[in-house]
Amino acid sequence: MMLLKKENTEFFNELMIIKEKALENHIPIIMDDTLEVISKILIKEKPKKILEIGTAVGYSALCFLEYLQEGGSIDTIERDEERIEEAKKNFAKIGVKDKIHLYEGDAVEILPTLNEKYDIVFIDAAKGKYPFFLDQALRMLKDRGVIIADNVLYKGYVMSDYNKHKQRTAVRNLREYIARVNEDANLDTEILEVGDGLAVSYKK
Repeated sequence: MMLLKKENTEFFNELMIIKEKALENHIPIIMDDTLEVISKILIKEKPKKILEIGTAVGYSALCFLEYLQEGGSIDTIERDEERIEEAKKNFAKIGVKDKIHLYEGDAVEILPTLNEKYDIVFIDAAKGKYPFFLDQALRMLKDRGVIIADNVLYKGYVMSDYNKHKQRTAVRNLREYIARVNEDANLDTEILEVGDGLAVSYKK
């Protein structure tokens, strides 16, 4: 289970409502075991600024809030209009609009326009775009920052010889992502078999 401080009862309860609604509507959100691993990383790193690629309904961004330094913030990007509206409602309901900035549109178009520096970049969007997201994350990552990419093993397809799936482009690009973060001399990477696969890359 997540490591959120349950003494903040109102926030925790609202978060659970958002989670249950997302699950009921089959909206993909971060898995509990994945969130537990990421939470431990955030506790250790104490980020001031996080970039999230793939907001969905805002659940993961809200989960990450607790681990920010005082005055910290999260930038998050989403292209699906229905999910954007739901995320906005969720941020407003919990009262954190000042801490989370939602960029509306395609991350492929938005990322090159950003020139911030981030302590953490969390990638959880179109799997076929992961190599592009990596390029942008590396450009904006602070020294000793961390890139966390979810779903990198994609139902086991990525580590198998399965190449006839309709998502073969996504599988190919996820394989490229894993190869690049493993081979980059400036990164120290772990591929964890948690959730649907989690790649954690520390910038040296």
